[in-house]
Amino acid sequence: MYKETARFSELRPPKVDTNLFSYHLKLLIRSGFVGKVDKDYRLGSNGLVYIDNGPSLHHQPKVIAMLLIQNGDGEVLLQKRQKQPYINSWTLPHGKIHIDDLSIEAAAKRVAGEKLNLENPDVRHVGDCYIRVHADETALSTTLVHVFRYEIDKEFGDESIMWIDPLKIGRYRQGPAVDQIISRSFFGDEYFFAEFAHEWSNAMR
Repeated sequence: MYKETARFSELRPPKVDTNLFSYHLKLLIRSGFVGKVDKDYRLGSNGLVYIDNGPSLHHQPKVIAMLLIQNGDGEVLLQKRQKQPYINSWTLPHGKIHIDDLSIEAAAKRVAGEKLNLENPDVRHVGDCYIRVHADETALSTTLVHVFRYEIDKEFGDESIMWIDPLKIGRYRQGPAVDQIISRSFFGDEYFFAEFAHEWSNAMR
C-alpha cells in the first residue's frame, strides 16, 4: 500500500519457501493483481481496485470532501499521495466524508484540520463532480467529490505539500482529474457539477 514498486525479496514473507511464494505470485500476476516490469513488481489493475475497496464484489463509490486552497499569489496547494492507489501522484487535499459528520461543510473543515492542521477554515462549497478512473477496461475507482475553496497564505514546511502555479501543474504527475477540477473551480460557474473519466496509465495487468 505504501510503495510504488517492490523487489521479489521485499515481497516474500519471512520463512516462506521461495518456490511456494513464486507459485502464488505467478497466480497474482496471471489474475491481474500484480504486474512485473524487469525485476520490479507493482500492483496491477485488479490489485489497485482491491487495495482501494477490499474484497467486495460490488464496490461502492466513495464520497469525499476536496480542498481547493489558493494563496495570495494565485498558487494552488497540492499534496502528494503517500499510499495506493495513485501513490506518489499530486492531488488536492481531500478525505472521506464520515457517517458522523454533521454536514459536508463540517467534513471539509475536519479534513482541513486532519490533513493540513487548519483550524475552522472559512471554506466555501463551490461544486461537485463525479470521477471514474479506469485502466484499460477495468474500473479502478468511482468517487463523488464535494469541492471546497479556501484562501490562505501559509508555508507548510512539508515536502509532501507544495504551492504551485496552476499553469505549471502539467509538469507533475497528477491524481485523477486534478487539473479539470481546478479549471472548473477557477473559470467555471459560481457552482459547478461535472463528470470526469480518467485513464490511469500506471496500472498494469
